[in-house]
Amino acid sequence: MKKITVLAVLLLSASLLSAQDAVSIMNSAKNRVKMDTISSRSRMVITAKDGSTSERVIDQYSKDGPNGARTVIVFQRPANVAGTRFLTMDTASGGSDRWIFLPSLGRTRRIAASESGGSFMGTDFSYDDISSMDRDISLDTHTLLREETLNGKICYVIQSAPKDNAFQYSKTIVWIDKTSFLIYKSEMYNRRDELAKVMEMSDFKDVQGRLTPMQTKISTVTAGSSTTIYMEIIKYDEQIPEGVFTTAYLETGRIR
Repeated sequence: MKKITVLAVLLLSASLLSAQDAVSIMNSAKNRVKMDTISSRSRMVITAKDGSTSERVIDQYSKDGPNGARTVIVFQRPANVAGTRFLTMDTASGGSDRWIFLPSLGRTRRIAASESGGSFMGTDFSYDDISSMDRDISLDTHTLLREETLNGKICYVIQSAPKDNAFQYSKTIVWIDKTSFLIYKSEMYNRRDELAKVMEMSDFKDVQGRLTPMQTKISTVTAGSSTTIYMEIIKYDEQIPEGVFTTAYLETGRIR
C-alpha cells in the first residue's frame, strides 16, 4: 500500500511539473518579442483546392490596452474588399470582442460568438484564428507532450485545450523552438478531435532586433485550401493613436 501511495505521489508530482513547464514555455513563446505597438502591411494569397488564387492587401495595427491586445485590420485591395475594417479587443475575462465594418452595408456590426468559427473575409483564417494570436494563456490547460525535431531544430511540442466551450477548437498543438522559443507550427483540432487546420511560420528575419516570421501559412485540411500571409512592411514601437481602436474609426477610417 505504501509503495502504491509513493508511486501515485511521484506520478502526480511529475504531472504537475509537466503542466508548470508547459505554461512557462507558452509564456516564453508569447512574450518572446517585447514591443508597445506593431504596424504592418502584408499580402494575403488565398489558394483554392483547384490551385486558383486571389489576393488581399491589408494594413494591421496592434497595441496593448487596459485588458490586453487590440488589433485593427484594414483591407486596401482589391476594390471589392477595400475599406473593410476589423477590430478585435481583449476583454477583462480573457476573451475577445470583435467588430467589422463592411462598405457594402455602410455600418459596423459586432461579430457574435456563434460566428467565431466562420471564415474571415473569405480566407482560411476564422475570427477565432485572428484573435487566438493574442489568446490569454490562462484560458487553456497546457501539457508538454514531447520534444522532437522540426526545421532542423529541437522543439517542445505542447498541447493546449480550452477550459470552456467558447473556443472553436477542442485543442491546439504547437511546436516551439527549444532555444529561441520561436513558434514554427500549430495544429488545430475540431470538436470531433479531427485535425482541421495547420498553421506554419517561416522566413524569420531580424526586424529592429526581433526575429519575426515574414511568412505565415494556414491550411484547411478538409477543404484543401490555404491562405499565406507575406509580410511586406513591419514596424515596431511606432506611435498609434488611441482613436484607431474604436468603432468610430471602423466606420470612417478617420481618427476623431
